[in-house]
Amino acid sequence: MFWSPLNVLDGLDRLIVHALQIDGRAPFRRIGEVLGVSDQTVARRYVRLRSSGTVRVLGLTDPLRLGLTPWYARVRCTPDAAESIGQALARRTDTRWVSLLSGGTEILCLTYPDSTGQQDDALLLQKLPRTPRVVQVTAHAMLHVFFGQEVGLVNRAGLLDPAQIRALTPADAPPREGPAGAARPAGPTGQVVLGPDDRRMLDVLARDGRTSAAELAGVTGWSPSTVRRRLSELRASGVLFYQLDFTRAPHPPDLRVALWLEVEPARLAEVGEALASHREVAFAGALTGTANIYASLQVRDPGALYRYLTGPVAALPGIRRTETAPYQRTLKGPSPHVDPLPIPPRAATAVR
Repeated sequence: MFWSPLNVLDGLDRLIVHALQIDGRAPFRRIGEVLGVSDQTVARRYVRLRSSGTVRVLGLTDPLRLGLTPWYARVRCTPDAAESIGQALARRTDTRWVSLLSGGTEILCLTYPDSTGQQDDALLLQKLPRTPRVVQVTAHAMLHVFFGQEVGLVNRAGLLDPAQIRALTPADAPPREGPAGAARPAGPTGQVVLGPDDRRMLDVLARDGRTSAAELAGVTGWSPSTVRRRLSELRASGVLFYQLDFTRAPHPPDLRVALWLEVEPARLAEVGEALASHREVAFAGALTGTANIYASLQVRDPGALYRYLTGPVAALPGIRRTETAPYQRTLKGPSPHVDPLPIPPRAATAVR
């Protein structure tokens, strides 16, 4: 098994995690009925997993569905500055997945535009090159997700059978296509307009995707039934999805690696869909730039990485060039919010 957080869980916890991967807001009663245990058992297990930092459910938005463009930024720094600059980037609400790469000489982060469409999404990218001890900044717009977001490596573990998966799949889940249901059809973007109440609700869900309808009603001023209806609308449109966050979970020493591929344009979709079926791939997306596919890999050790690169990756059609960089540490996961972390004032001021 490649995906490390599952390795520390017992059998029932793994089933509960898979159920939450299918529907992050599934009632504990429904999960219990599908798994053949009581809802109290499911609730107790989830509270323990949540409070220990092993897993939490997040309600997140897909900027592509709002007509907004997220950017992957690669920030090369002097070795003494990467940690402090990375921590400063992690504290910003317009960043996700902030990680140190290549022995601590590079930062990789995903920058999100403001969901109102009013914030200049290039602001951070303009500031970074002027940050002291930043050597180089490159940015690549994300165009399409082949695998990731609400579909993760848990789905490949085969923990739940097809009947259980059907029973847990919510009626408002958007359709998926491709290997393992990896990608949702692209469809039109910019069709959903978020109001101020939507944004307040989504900000709460980005901290805890299982926040009750009653609590969300208090935030928005809506009735609980209106909250539930709006959540269903946003989910059906693909704007809102639920993702499991294992960022703070204890990880065995597996090897996580960033992979960039330069692919012939005519083969881009074919290669992306193939990557989505590889068990080593935790995320794969199409980007702008020469390296037009980015993937996040998780393998057991350097030998497994070598076999993957010289086997499945080498067999992909239309590959012109590959580049890899090992992750050293993840400073921030998929949520826009992180727990307060001490950061040097110089780095915090530089990218604030």
